[in-house]
Amino acid sequence: MRILFVHPNYRSGGAEIAGTWPPAWVAYLTGHLRQAGFDDIHFIDAMTDELTDADLAQRMEALAPDVVGVTAITPSIYRAEDVLKIARDVVPGAVRVMGGVHATFMYKQVLSEAPWIDVIVRGEGEEICTELMLAIEDGRFPAERKKIRGLAFMDGDKIVATQAASTVKDLSKIKPDWSVLDWAKYIYIPLNTRVAIPNLARGCPFTCSFCSQWKFWRDYRVRDPKDVVDEIEDLVENHGVGFFILADEEPTINKKKFVAFCQELIDRGLPDRVKWGINTRVTDIYRDKDLLKFYRKAGLVHVSLGTEAAAQMKLDVFNKETKVEENKTAIKLLREADILVEAQFIVGLDNETPETLEETYKMAWDWQPDLANWSMYTPWPFTPLFQELKDQVEIYDFSKYNFVTPIMKPAAMERGELLDGVMNNYRRFYSKKALFHYPWRGTGFRRRYLLGCLYAFLKAGFQRTFYDLGKAGYWGPQTKKTVDFHFDETRQLAEAQLEDWEASADRAARAKERREAVKAQTIARKREAGQVKACGGGNQQMEDV
Repeated sequence: MRILFVHPNYRSGGAEIAGTWPPAWVAYLTGHLRQAGFDDIHFIDAMTDELTDADLAQRMEALAPDVVGVTAITPSIYRAEDVLKIARDVVPGAVRVMGGVHATFMYKQVLSEAPWIDVIVRGEGEEICTELMLAIEDGRFPAERKKIRGLAFMDGDKIVATQAASTVKDLSKIKPDWSVLDWAKYIYIPLNTRVAIPNLARGCPFTCSFCSQWKFWRDYRVRDPKDVVDEIEDLVENHGVGFFILADEEPTINKKKFVAFCQELIDRGLPDRVKWGINTRVTDIYRDKDLLKFYRKAGLVHVSLGTEAAAQMKLDVFNKETKVEENKTAIKLLREADILVEAQFIVGLDNETPETLEETYKMAWDWQPDLANWSMYTPWPFTPLFQELKDQVEIYDFSKYNFVTPIMKPAAMERGELLDGVMNNYRRFYSKKALFHYPWRGTGFRRRYLLGCLYAFLKAGFQRTFYDLGKAGYWGPQTKKTVDFHFDETRQLAEAQLEDWEASADRAARAKERREAVKAQTIARKREAGQVKACGGGNQQMEDV
């Protein structure tokens, strides 16, 4: 049976300005399928190859697959639907499969707007996809599709979702096949080297209200560090990778496993051959301040910190559990360990103003991270924060839900003014860095890395791809009132489907609420019984005096 996976051609001028990123999803799925005996697997990266629909149709028809599979995050969902529409037209006998976080939670909307999709894989894909492919190969699909957990599909005019499948419990079975990718295509511009995105852990125990990852992965699990370093060693030796970013939301959560991972890299001499970066939380930098130089010895050179917002009020909205004053110290600790640090700011909520945007710039310059990034708040339709703010959301064109387009309209600003404010922050921050910092601070690797980052920014700016500025028609402050984001206003929103979906973080949060409620009830009962004493041993509290 011939399987074809396709990565849809979607670009937004966000993270891709730093290079061409390898679609890790196809390596992890392919590895699992090969273990089950599937060996006729092909991959088309329509995004990296910048394929037109006509080019994709031609290549797809030539391969004549039995199955066409595609994944989609929220902004790429329409392009993913288009891929399977092309498959319907040119290889009508192939089973058309979609997976990914958006389809997992929005399967009713996806199947309604793209009824040519045969089946959706909901959740972590390796085990579900393998079971599905076995059913297709054996001729049991679609007759026995209701017996497979983790699927959604049309049954006549009715949308059916089978019971949610379990998450992958035995992570030792996760053995990605990175050979499915054409590695010459995947280059990290700042270091001009091949780049990979391996996975140390899955899930997150925290419940940041704007994030969907802890919802999608459900359980927080960490792979054996030796298995992950085996994978990285293969990437370095057999595929020429010189830089990797751990795909984890926060790989430092499990300190013991992260330290073991670093030590394994050191023991194999890999830090001399490959450098790497992570995303993590300010609190973990505080916790590990005595280990930061050890992490640098292991090859860690770039940390992206989720500082998120300048105002403490915003941090509370996002449920980040961090304090604004901690951010500056964490950045200082990382720089002292010779680790480049990137500060991430989320902007564009309802309460954003020119003054709050200016505040984020002042804080970024005061904190002095090596890099700063301002991302537009993007209200994933399946996150807790969206449920709180959805009455304020006016745009349901998911192709613009990409962190660079202002989906939310602040009460005190127009969207064009918000974009202009963000661009003003970028201009000032990187102009000063380029003139007074990057060419003169540090030597060797640090300087080369920072100048490489600056080159990536300048290249994207010159090509008008940064933040999709060319498409939006933004050329500076003089155009802020004429910017056109080309929203498809015909798009409507359907509710996310979360009925059978429960994350371990959800359970933990509810358990904490129950404990606090019980504690409050116990205190209340003791007060009623006169058992709670005020200072000095009396029964009266201050307000009773």
